[in-house]
Amino acid sequence: MVFSSLIFLCIFLPVMIIGYYVLPKSCKNVFLLLGSLFFYAWGEPAYIFLMLSSVIGNYLFGMLIYAMARREEKKGIASTVTGQAGRSALRRLMMILAVVFNVGILIYFKYFTLLVQTADDLFHANLTVPEIALPIGISFYTFQGLSYVIDVYRAEGRLLEDGSRESLVQKNFINLALYISMFPQLIAGPIVRYTDIRGFLKERKISTDDFARGIERFIVGLAKKVLLANTIGEVADKIFSGNVSYMGTGVAWVGALCYTLQIFYDFSGYSDMAIGLGRIFGFHFMENFNFPYISRSITEFWRRWHISLSTWFRDYLYIPLGGNRKGNVYLHLLIVFLVTGIWHGAAWGYLVWGLWHGLFMLIERSFRGKNVTAKVPGILKWLYTMLVVMFGWVLFKLEEVPAAIAYIGRMLHIGVGSYTDFGVRYYLDNRTIFFLILAVLAAIPWAEVLPRRLGCRVSQIGLSSGASVLCVVKRVLLIALLLVCMLFIVNSTYNPFIYFRF
Repeated sequence: MVFSSLIFLCIFLPVMIIGYYVLPKSCKNVFLLLGSLFFYAWGEPAYIFLMLSSVIGNYLFGMLIYAMARREEKKGIASTVTGQAGRSALRRLMMILAVVFNVGILIYFKYFTLLVQTADDLFHANLTVPEIALPIGISFYTFQGLSYVIDVYRAEGRLLEDGSRESLVQKNFINLALYISMFPQLIAGPIVRYTDIRGFLKERKISTDDFARGIERFIVGLAKKVLLANTIGEVADKIFSGNVSYMGTGVAWVGALCYTLQIFYDFSGYSDMAIGLGRIFGFHFMENFNFPYISRSITEFWRRWHISLSTWFRDYLYIPLGGNRKGNVYLHLLIVFLVTGIWHGAAWGYLVWGLWHGLFMLIERSFRGKNVTAKVPGILKWLYTMLVVMFGWVLFKLEEVPAAIAYIGRMLHIGVGSYTDFGVRYYLDNRTIFFLILAVLAAIPWAEVLPRRLGCRVSQIGLSSGASVLCVVKRVLLIALLLVCMLFIVNSTYNPFIYFRF
């Protein structure tokens, strides 16, 4: 079940909202959990047991780490230094087992087939390559389970300034199961940190303002997905599925541009809908995108793109490796981007995509503090960033490195023959051009750019007297936008979510 389907919009979501607000406070979490399990089982009934196994395993590991921390306190093992906690070898072993448990699930279901196939290709061992279906959302809920047990391990028993011991363990199984399986962010994120919503699992207030903002955010995300990502994505799929041998340079660039916009609006649209749904039910999820296509460096791009994943790798991989304080920072960055690529999928193209971004991160890091780019015009910095990003998306889209190299060759007019099969206008009719222009314009934060260019702030323009009128107009436009989206959904059969594969 996807957010942009009629069954979700017209049946599942209304039932969940009505049921949630009608039921007493004590039943809300149970209701959300049951709804989330039904939501997941709708598309993957067999793999709901895998997700529940992940929940049960992480719950047990958390409780075991908690029990060991209490035992260490009684034996006087825990450190008395404020802000630190002594950890026994047994507790460290339990943490390692928890990581192996979570990563092991991910490796088997996501990478085992690729590993066997690679071994067979290298050693010609005539191995039987298993066909293992990829469970939807496994990368996201596995990372959430990992963040929970790691946070519990780090914090459990830590001495606070007031003399008390910190404890993050979630003893309520329902609450932990809801955290890992909550339907708004279950399938494609954002990756929600346990520490960020721990308080909301126990106690949350729902206001009419939260509800209204949640609905508004959901509609905006739905419009991004249905009107922009789907419309432009159809063009991208047609071009990338064509024969690259007869592809012209212009068509290759149009395909790359369309996919660049499609993946942004597809994923950010889903994130907007997830954040909006969370707000409707009283949860506040972190932002996942911040206009990444206005970035002037790859470093800035990763501060704006898939923020929940970037911060996850920063806190659970980059800093534990030593970050920029201990060891070789360049090696740490390379490892992070290697793992980032692998996380996205079991294909060599994803690994090369991660290394591609990592390479430019290392280059930019080497120039940091040397004032080398200070006099470079901003437009050139932006152009460099977008070229790197677009070439990277070709690797990401095609997954196979030779195919991606051939496609990029067409973009650079390498190997283009005298005959090409279709021109740009074959793929771009007036309707598609309209949505393409709209998508480009919507990728710019005009609310920030215009006031800065005009030398004033929005609040200084003198619209406060008409705020109530603007509010009404805004709501009417949102309702109209929702109706347009519904019409597009009814009349279209193209409705994929790219990140469902991860």
